[in-house]
Amino acid sequence: MNEEDRGQSAARLLALIGEHRTTIRKALDDAQHALLITRLTALAEAPPDEDRAVRRALQGVRLAVLPLPLDHPVRLALESGRLVAAPPGPATVADARELAHLLAAAPAPDPFGPGGAQDPLLRTPALSAAEARTRCGGTPPPELIRLPDHRDGDRYPEFQFPAVGGTPHEVVLEVNRLLLADIDPRGAATWWLSGNTWLGGTPASLLGRRPDHELVGAATTLVEGE
Repeated sequence: MNEEDRGQSAARLLALIGEHRTTIRKALDDAQHALLITRLTALAEAPPDEDRAVRRALQGVRLAVLPLPLDHPVRLALESGRLVAAPPGPATVADARELAHLLAAAPAPDPFGPGGAQDPLLRTPALSAAEARTRCGGTPPPELIRLPDHRDGDRYPEFQFPAVGGTPHEVVLEVNRLLLADIDPRGAATWWLSGNTWLGGTPASLLGRRPDHELVGAATTLVEGE
């Protein structure tokens, strides 16, 4: 795939988000929707001539839509591998700002619905900071997903560690490096805990059940595309 095709794919992702913004608002809770707007704003503010910055910002947008249902049009397109993480052109980056405003203006869901629920990432089983230090034999490596919790302190999702004790899974650290977990822990956690059609389940639930290289390959597809 050449750079022109990659740029068109990035533009198509943004176009799909805009086209389906109403159903996106209904499908994401308040925190998830706010995160998507933040990621779009970051993409809009990325210097178009700084390839690495734009790639990271676009990766953030891709990670932010992972909580959508697997049958949502944006998720279907993302899972197809056709929407790659190459940098869009300057015009597409500019479009991200308008898209962020459109999403911010989308009507909120029923206040008695899931939008007001507790942050789902903080409901996943996790180790405390002290427990993580014990399992790691010292300061946890930066590749580990660390989720701040204002009530209970930092939380390290439990799936990153073997169930019977021991240091973190090596494949988790490898995938987390691809997903820039040290910069975007929420996005990385969302990838691990969201359904993945290519893998046939949530990556976290498939640790030890699917070969490590398949987990790495699925993360690489998200980050780099085909």
